[in-house]
Amino acid sequence: MTKQIGRIETIAGPVVKCSGLPSVRMYEVVRVGNQQLIGEVIEVGDHEFTTQVYEETSGVAPGEPVISTGDSLSVELGPGLLGSIYDGIQRPLPTLRDMSGDFISRGLNVEGLDKTKKWSFTPSKAVGETVVPGDIIGEVPETGILKSKIMIPLGVSGEITEIVSKGDYTITDTICKVKGSHGDIHEVVMMQRTPVRVGRSFKDRVPMDTPLLTGQRVIDTFMPQAKGGTGAIPGGFGTGKTVTLHQFAKWADAQVVVYVGCGERGNEMTEALEEWPHLKDPKSGRPLMERTVLIANTSNMPVAAREASIYVAVTIAEYFRDQGYDVALMADSTSRWAEALREISGRLGQLPSEEGYPAYLGSRLAQFYERGGRVETLASDSRLGSITLCGAVSPPGGDFSEPVTQATLRIVKVFWALDKDLAARRFFPAINTLTSYSLYHSNLEKWHREHLGDDWPDLVKESLAILQKDQELREIVQLVGPDALPESERAVLEAARMIKEDFLTQSAIHEIDTYSPISKTYRMLRVIIGFTRKMTAAVKMGVQVRRILELSILDNIARMKIMPWDSFEEQMNAIEKKMEREFQSLFQELSESGFLSESLV
Repeated sequence: MTKQIGRIETIAGPVVKCSGLPSVRMYEVVRVGNQQLIGEVIEVGDHEFTTQVYEETSGVAPGEPVISTGDSLSVELGPGLLGSIYDGIQRPLPTLRDMSGDFISRGLNVEGLDKTKKWSFTPSKAVGETVVPGDIIGEVPETGILKSKIMIPLGVSGEITEIVSKGDYTITDTICKVKGSHGDIHEVVMMQRTPVRVGRSFKDRVPMDTPLLTGQRVIDTFMPQAKGGTGAIPGGFGTGKTVTLHQFAKWADAQVVVYVGCGERGNEMTEALEEWPHLKDPKSGRPLMERTVLIANTSNMPVAAREASIYVAVTIAEYFRDQGYDVALMADSTSRWAEALREISGRLGQLPSEEGYPAYLGSRLAQFYERGGRVETLASDSRLGSITLCGAVSPPGGDFSEPVTQATLRIVKVFWALDKDLAARRFFPAINTLTSYSLYHSNLEKWHREHLGDDWPDLVKESLAILQKDQELREIVQLVGPDALPESERAVLEAARMIKEDFLTQSAIHEIDTYSPISKTYRMLRVIIGFTRKMTAAVKMGVQVRRILELSILDNIARMKIMPWDSFEEQMNAIEKKMEREFQSLFQELSESGFLSESLV
């Protein structure tokens, strides 16, 4: 097929107007200029079309050629994705560095997957079996943690006439032949190419009734995320968005993690690229990168590729979802992605909406978040997979009323609001429990009752009530001082202090406290609320809060967060018994001194 060639008319940064390709289509990939820069058609007219170029356009001049490829922006899916580090359009960064050094040259055409590496393929189907799109015909041990499942692509169904035996093959070798209903033969390879602008198909959505556990106590307790759910974490500069997302990505109860650094500072992405290969998966003990795909498109990279990066990321996530895996996708940050939309729309001369963002900002955000969910995948068997989407939002000055934050809040169901005052007090994670929320509590209540205890919902509600009361009392304390409060309200302040300092604060760099299993989180909360109930009862009996704060059990409670994961059950039981003994001893001592009556004891 002869390539069609057009010409450049005008250039405005990443936006290039071209002519001479009458059959060009929306979202078609073209090669722009003498250096053949990668671009995508975003506007088509009668005689001209507009392209957004994913590389720097300096030095490109009008009159240079534009070559049509006939393809949409697509990603290569197959063995080799896990552990990879890509740029915003799925070019492997290590390969780019090998080709051009530390500074990426323009016009490099690099394939997303290695076509020469051989993978050990084990078939799971036999000749004569009937298959439909999504059926698994074999698997490849891609890493020490996960096996990549090889699926029948869309448009292929029928009877298997040939399938290779167990052995080593490249991702472009034919491993299976399927005879269709009209007698046509389809050759199946391990690799698939999928356009990024449209979501991959599935059978149906299913209820989201299982939590995506993160190991972060404030999230798992008060603002839980469901597998397949959507969440946003907005906050001003320095409040800990990136650190919190890193924690989420490291420890979330997902089999695959896709992390896209969308327009973030280069040093933050560098930290992730340097740190993650040395982290160990808490379940398998293997390197965490073996179940992770990183997409790095930092703020100094071309702005148009930033706009494409989240579509590349979510398409990769959908591929693993279709294999039956639970996937967690972190986008840091959608504000930078929205800024890319604003810059491109401004150069196109589109009518701006609030704060210069395009009028379609909300619909584009919705299209992205709607690609999450828990679904029944395309296959003859019943297979469930999920994509949980979590996006950081960077509102200027921490103003949550700005357009990107408001548009996001209308879509997502979990809202983790980072508080600048908490961050200034070195409170991590700096999530404000009173302004944040999750709409998945009712969906997850059955799971929590079955796996933790029937008292879990009551413990959460009681904790939130204490924190709410503490907020109200803090305003009074600022006016009249703590000494003016009655003992019962001073007990509330102490209970809230324990919840905030001994439970909610969590160190991201501590070897043990960085990750809190949900069973440990439950026992910690039960101990703290148990102490609070006993303290409240003691105050009603006339005991001063000062005497209660002298109990040695408070030191044990403060150290609960650093108890080793493998022995905390035994230590928690010991703490609960010691707490019971010390309160009984306190009552007995006060009774013998005549401070309490026998009836009260």
